[in-house]
Amino acid sequence: MVEFHFTKSSYSTLSGDCVEVALNIPTTVAVQDSKRADGATLRLTPAAWAAFTAGFGRVRTAGNR
Repeated sequence: MVEFHFTKSSYSTLSGDCVEVALNIPTTVAVQDSKRADGATLRLTPAAWAAFTAGFGRVRTAGNR
């Protein structure tokens, strides 16, 4: 079983409302709600993650942690 190592978003609010992203698996970017770590995990390809985050100003992928 794959173990993701999640990192809290640097854009999280003071109340902790944010997402966590795992970039430790080269073929997968995993995303989860920080308040529901036991909930669903969204798994994306690095290309899909890059396309999703492209509009945010700073793209973070497994290649440029």
